[in-house]
Amino acid sequence: MEQINRMHLRLGVSALAICTLFATQSIAQEANKKSENSEVIIVTGTPGGRGINKLDASFAVTNLTADDLTKAAPKATSEVMNLVPGVWVESSGGVSGANIMVRGLPSGGDAPFVTMQLQGMPIYPPATLSFLENSSLFRVDETIRRVEALRGGPNPVFSNGQTGLTANFILKEGRDQNEGLVKASVTDYGQKRIDGFVSGKLADDLYFMLGGYTASGKSPRDTQFTSEYGSQLTFNITKKMANGKLNVYSRWTDDTGPWFLPFAINVPGVDLGEFVQLGNASRYQLLQTGPNGKTQTFDMAHGRGWTGTVSGVNFDHSFDNGWQVKNRLGYTAGDANTYGLVPDGSAISATSLATSLGHSVKTADGATLGAGSYVQNYGAWVVLKQIKSLTNDLSFGKKIGNHDLTIGYFYADFSADDFWTLGNFKPMQVKQNGNYLDSSIKCTDLATAGSGSGCWAYGINSNGKSTMNAFYIADSWQATEALRFDIGLRHQKNHTNYIVDSGPGYPDGTYDPRIRDNRSKTSYTVGADYKLNASSGVFGRYSVGYNMPTFDNFRENQTDTSKVTQYELGYKLRNGPFDLFATAFHNRFEGAKFGGVGGKPEVNTNDATGLEIDGRYRTDFGLNIAVNGTFQDTEIVTSSDPASVGKNALRQPKMQLRFTPSYDFKIGSINSQIYGTISAIGDRFNDNPNTVTLKGYTKIDAGMNFDLGKVIVTISGDNLTNEYALTEGDPRIVTAANGRPIFGRSFKLSLGYKF
Repeated sequence: MEQINRMHLRLGVSALAICTLFATQSIAQEANKKSENSEVIIVTGTPGGRGINKLDASFAVTNLTADDLTKAAPKATSEVMNLVPGVWVESSGGVSGANIMVRGLPSGGDAPFVTMQLQGMPIYPPATLSFLENSSLFRVDETIRRVEALRGGPNPVFSNGQTGLTANFILKEGRDQNEGLVKASVTDYGQKRIDGFVSGKLADDLYFMLGGYTASGKSPRDTQFTSEYGSQLTFNITKKMANGKLNVYSRWTDDTGPWFLPFAINVPGVDLGEFVQLGNASRYQLLQTGPNGKTQTFDMAHGRGWTGTVSGVNFDHSFDNGWQVKNRLGYTAGDANTYGLVPDGSAISATSLATSLGHSVKTADGATLGAGSYVQNYGAWVVLKQIKSLTNDLSFGKKIGNHDLTIGYFYADFSADDFWTLGNFKPMQVKQNGNYLDSSIKCTDLATAGSGSGCWAYGINSNGKSTMNAFYIADSWQATEALRFDIGLRHQKNHTNYIVDSGPGYPDGTYDPRIRDNRSKTSYTVGADYKLNASSGVFGRYSVGYNMPTFDNFRENQTDTSKVTQYELGYKLRNGPFDLFATAFHNRFEGAKFGGVGGKPEVNTNDATGLEIDGRYRTDFGLNIAVNGTFQDTEIVTSSDPASVGKNALRQPKMQLRFTPSYDFKIGSINSQIYGTISAIGDRFNDNPNTVTLKGYTKIDAGMNFDLGKVIVTISGDNLTNEYALTEGDPRIVTAANGRPIFGRSFKLSLGYKF
C-alpha cells in the first residue's frame, strides 16, 4: 500500500516537472509578451469580495469560463466540480444529491465541505444537511458568466467559514450592446431542453440580463415515466455609479430528477450503465405517516429536486477619503424534497427464497419466478424539507500605507422544517423497472433467507433554526515590491434551536427534549505571496478552521466541533500560451464522525498530503491542452474503531488525472472545434477499515462545436467507451453486493442562435 501511495505522489511530481519544463520553454519564448489572461480578476476568498489578480492570489483557486461549462455538458451541477483539482465528485445519483469530497477532508457522503455561492453569497449556509447538499439547490444554465472555485486558503475566515471548497457562480451582466442566445438541446435518452438569455442596456449606466431554461424528458436510467423536468428564470440588474455599483438578482427554480441509488451489481442481466429498479410498478407509494394508521400516497416521480428562489442585493461604494464599503445580502427559500427507492441488503435468488419459504415465489401480478430470477428488499424513502436562509456580509476597507485593511461582519439566519419516512422495505424482483412480490412475502422473509436485510422503519418531524454571527478582520501588507503578507481572523458564534419527533417508525406527536446550543470558535489564516517575475510567483499559507454541528448532527449524537488545519505551498505561472497552478497541501482533520443514529459515532483524526495541478497550454495553430490532477495520500491516524487506524480515508481516490485536449480548425468558412477529456480515477474504499475496494477506472468524453456566425451546433458524447465503474458501494450495509455505477454512454445535440 505504501508503495502504491508513493507511486501516486511520484506520478504527481513527474506531471508537475513536465508542466514546469513546458513553462520554462514558454517563458523563454514569450518573455516580452503579455499573457492574454494575465488580468483575470477573482473575487472569491477576498475580503468583502474586493477582487485580486489571480496571479497575485496567495491561495488555490480555479476559474472556469462559460465556454468551459459548455464543453463539460454537465448532467448535474456537481459535475462542474470535476473541472476543479482537489475535488472528487460522485454525481451518479442524478441531478441532485451528489457526494462531493474535497482534498483529504473525510466524508461518508453528501458534501459537508462544499459551499455553493451565487454572486458571492452562500446559497444556504450549512454545506450539508441530511438529504441536502448545496449543489442540489443550483442549476447551471446560459446565465452563468464564470465560476470561481477556491480550495482551503482563506475560506475559514470569510463568508460562512467553509473549510473546504467554495464554488462561486457569477452571473452574466448586461453591456451597452444588446445580445442574446436561444439554444435547443436533445439527448439520445429522451431529454429535451430549451435555454436562452438576453442582456443589454436599459438606460445610462443601467443594465439587465434575463435568462433561463425549460426541460422535460427521461433520465439516463429509464424509469418508464417523465422523470427529469423543470424550469428556471433568472434576472440580473446592474446600476453603475461614479464611485460604486449596485446589483440586484433573483433566480426562480423548479427542477427535479430521479434519485438513483445503489443496486445489485452481481445479478446476471443487469446493465450497470442503464439499470434502475424504480418504474411504474413502484411509482406510487402508500406509506404510514403517523399514528392510528394515518397514511399518505406519494409519487416517486418527484425524485430529488429544488423548488425555490435565490435572491440578493450587492452594493459597493468608494468614498473620496479612501474608505470602501461593500454589502452583500442573500435570501433563499423553498422546498428541497427527496423521493427514492432504496435497497436493503443484498439480492438473493428466487430459488433460495422459495426454499426458505417452502413454496414458490410470485410477483404481485401473479408471475412465478424460477431459476435465474433474483429478489431484493427495496424501500420507498420520502423526505420533505422546507428551508429558508437570510445572509448578509458587510465590510469596510481602507488602504493605509502598504496595508490594505478590512473589517467585516457576516450574519446568517437559517432554518429547516423536515418530515421523513424512511425504511418501508418490501420485496421486489430485481429487474429493470421491476415489480413487487406477492403481498404475502415480507421483508423479513428475505432476511431469513440470507439477504442481510434490516427491515427497519424510521420517521421524523423536526424543526431547526440557527443564527450565525461572525466578525472578521483582514490585512494585506505589501512588505516589498515582490513580497506580500495576508492575514485574516474570524470570531464566529452559533446559536441553534432544534426539536425533533422521532416516533416508532413514523412521527407520533411525541417530541424529544428541545436542543438549545451556543458555541463559538476563532478561525485564522496567514499567507505569503512572492512574485518571482511579471508572470510567475509562489505562495504559502497556514489556516485553522472549524466545522460546527447543525441540526442533524445533534440528532445523530455528533455534537463536537471539528478542527481543520491546512498547510499549502503553491507555484503560479501565467505567461503567453501557458498557465500552470500547482499546490502542495497537508491537512489534519480532528473530529471526523461517521454513523451515530441510535448509537455512538465513530470519531477519527485524519491526515492528508498531496499535490494539485491545474495547467493549460495554448498553441498558435489551434491545439489547446488542459491538465487537471490530484494526487494524495490519506491516513486515519486515530479512531474510536481500532480497525480504522492506519487506513485510507473512505471514498476518496489517491489519484485523479484529467487530460483535455481541443483543436480549433476551419471547415470552409465555419469555425470548428473538436475536444475531449480522458479521466483516470484511482481506487477508493467504501469504508473506513478499507475492507471494500471500489476499483479505479478511465472515462472518455468528447464533443464537436461548429460556429456558423449566428448559428452554433454542438455535439457531445459522455462515457464513450461505456465504462462500467462504481462511484460508491452500499453506504448503509458496506458488505452488501450493491453499488452505484456511473451512467452509460449517452449523446447530446444542441442547436443555438446568437443575436
